[in-house]
Amino acid sequence: MIVDILALQSFYETPLGRTAQRFVGRALVDFLRGVKDARVLGLGYCPPYLRPALARAERVNLLMPARQGVGHWPSETANLAFLADPLMLPLPDAAYDRAIVAHLLETTEDPDELLHELWRTLAPGGRVAIVTPNRRGVWARVDATPFGQGRPYSRSQLADLLARNSFAAEKWTEALYVPPIASDAFLRTAGAWERFGTRLSAPFAGIIVVEAVKQAPRPIPARVARRRLTFAPALSPSPAPAAAPAPLVPGTRLRAGAGNRASPALSIGDEETPRSG
Repeated sequence: MIVDILALQSFYETPLGRTAQRFVGRALVDFLRGVKDARVLGLGYCPPYLRPALARAERVNLLMPARQGVGHWPSETANLAFLADPLMLPLPDAAYDRAIVAHLLETTEDPDELLHELWRTLAPGGRVAIVTPNRRGVWARVDATPFGQGRPYSRSQLADLLARNSFAAEKWTEALYVPPIASDAFLRTAGAWERFGTRLSAPFAGIIVVEAVKQAPRPIPARVARRRLTFAPALSPSPAPAAAPAPLVPGTRLRAGAGNRASPALSIGDEETPRSG
C-alpha cells in the first residue's frame, strides 16, 4: 500500500512527524555534507530530509511516485519536483551523483527493479542513502504513521537486496528509538529514548538508514523484462470503406467479368432470334 502525498504532508506537520524528521535527519547529516557541487536526486517523499541539499548541491530534483501524487517543492522557489514511475525513471544514465530514497522502498511493487533503475541513473561511484522501516522496530507495527505501511526490512534483507543489484553497503545507522506515541508530554522524552537506544545499539529502532555506493561494472542479471508502455497517435488514418455492391434488381443475374455488373436475365419465350443476312 502506498501512502498518498496528503497523508504524508499531514503526518510531518504533527508533533510526532516533526520528531521523526528531527531524528531521521540527524542520521542523514554526514551524507548531506557530501553533496557539495553534486547532482542530487530524491526518490519518494523526501522534502523533510532533502532541503539541506538545496544550498550546497549543483542540482536537486525530487521524483515522487505517480501513485503517491506530487506537490510543489520547495514552496518558496521554482518547482523542483516531478511525477513519474520510479520503476521506469525518465532520466538518462549517470545523471546524478547522490540519491536519497524515503517512503518508497517499502511500498514499491518491485524493489529489485527500483534499485536497477537507481543504479542506472547514478554516476560511477554514486552514493545512495535509503530510509526504510526496521522490521524489528515498533514503528513498523503501528499503522497510524507512514512508517507502518508496506514491507519493513531487516539489515540482512537490505544487504542482500543491495548486493544483488550491485550496491555495496558502507554505513548503517538506526533512528527513532522513541515509540510512536502522539502525546506532547511523552514526546518531550524523545531525546532520552534516542540517547539510550544509540548507546546500547538497541534492536528496536524504528528506522534503518543505509548508505551504499554503486559498484561497476554491473553484472547482467537474469531479470524478466518489464513491459513498457507504447503510445499510438489518437488520430490515425483509417482505410477508405469498400464500395457497397449495387443492389440486385428482380429478374437479373450476375455475369462473370465486367466488374460483376448485373445484366438482365433471359427467360423462356424471350430467346434471341438470329438475324438474317
